[in-house]
Amino acid sequence: MDWYESVFELIDMRSFSNLWFWIALAVLWSSVSHWVLGVPWDMVLRARKEQDGEAVDDLMDLVRINVNRILYITQASGLLTVGFISFALTAMFTLGFFYHNEFAQALFLLGFPTAMVALLSVSTAQKIRKLEPEGEVLFKRLSLHRVFTQIIGMVSIFVTAIWGMLQNMTASVLF
Repeated sequence: MDWYESVFELIDMRSFSNLWFWIALAVLWSSVSHWVLGVPWDMVLRARKEQDGEAVDDLMDLVRINVNRILYITQASGLLTVGFISFALTAMFTLGFFYHNEFAQALFLLGFPTAMVALLSVSTAQKIRKLEPEGEVLFKRLSLHRVFTQIIGMVSIFVTAIWGMLQNMTASVLF
């Protein structure tokens, strides 16, 4: 077997052995943890450092806009959205783990934790609307949301990596 065949045996076009899948996973979780309720994290840090002024006013306005947007979408089409996402995730789970479709497994391992972050965002938006926090209390609420998002992301990346390695090891044994 020459080096050309060896390289292409290692880099095949299945989901978990494809470099593009892992790049997409990294970009997904990097973006999700950077945008807290639609607010860029650097804006939160700048407002926290400044404590008073234009950066804090901008943060408060952007949080208010995004909280209102999230809750409006939830009220207007929340049930339909939950139904559609539940159907899609169930279909991906069934195709992936009962029918052994690797692409559906990869989509489920991207989509399910992202749906958990979406539910967390709705919950945080409801708490912000109810309590109307300002200043340090708002910064703590956004920080807590980001920490939980990052925990979901770490668990997701770990589970996806373990499952991907298992799939790659068993595929190399089977073929």
